[in-house]
Amino acid sequence: MSKVREFFTYPTHDKDIDWDNILSCQHCRYTHKKCFKTRKSNPEISIGTCTVTYGKDNRDVIICPHRLLERRQIFIDCLHLLNSHTPGNELHIVPEVSIPGGSVDYVLVSTDRNRKVKDFVGIELQTMDTTGTVWPERLRLLQELGYDVNEPISDKTFGMNWKMTSKTILVQLLHKIETFESLNRHLVLIIQDHLLEYMKKEFSFAHVTDAKIGDSMHFHAYSLDNIGGSFKLHLNSRLSTDSRGISTLLGLNAKANIQFDEIARILEAKISDNTVFDISV
Repeated sequence: MSKVREFFTYPTHDKDIDWDNILSCQHCRYTHKKCFKTRKSNPEISIGTCTVTYGKDNRDVIICPHRLLERRQIFIDCLHLLNSHTPGNELHIVPEVSIPGGSVDYVLVSTDRNRKVKDFVGIELQTMDTTGTVWPERLRLLQELGYDVNEPISDKTFGMNWKMTSKTILVQLLHKIETFESLNRHLVLIIQDHLLEYMKKEFSFAHVTDAKIGDSMHFHAYSLDNIGGSFKLHLNSRLSTDSRGISTLLGLNAKANIQFDEIARILEAKISDNTVFDISV
């Protein structure tokens, strides 16, 4: 049986879904675009694997960061970190913002009526990196759905790169958090609960406590629950620390210094009607 649990954002156990149309469009419901994960040997084909089952305990593990955009709930769960947001301000979601220390996946921005930045929260998404290839599992799924795959299915399998995924994102956070901390702003890491569990075991998390507004670095961990036959994200836990806390995790150090106005200019140049945060979407 295929280990692919969600295919182009739809649960694979639902045989009543119009898979012909989904395979034709190769559409991601969360980005409203064609799935960005394509086969190297044939870039016209999107792989479309959002979630897979893995391990002896058959955990449902998210392997695509865009899967975390369901209902835009992750952004709603960061609204309380906008210290200077006031009723009447506009909310915007700005993707891929470059700052000292790297690029931030999304920035949730509060602006006045003239679209001048009043506050912002940085939001990083991290899902599991895989080793090997998921392609044979995709082929098995297509067979199970009744399609002729027209190629032999390899015995090759995939693994989860827990250690590298964890260390890489923590190092990236270290380089970025000092920027947000120097501005008295928040940075939030969005992850699945399985990854947070691993990080707690492999790194010293004793100083990372239940979330506090005063901390600059926040961790939001989500569970992926099967609700009525469909998968749904739920906020499972919130933790927080500061730049020294991230340094303690890794034994590293980094410095950054940038003024609020510089970040505001970067964000204002990217803000438009297309970035307005519509909670009803």
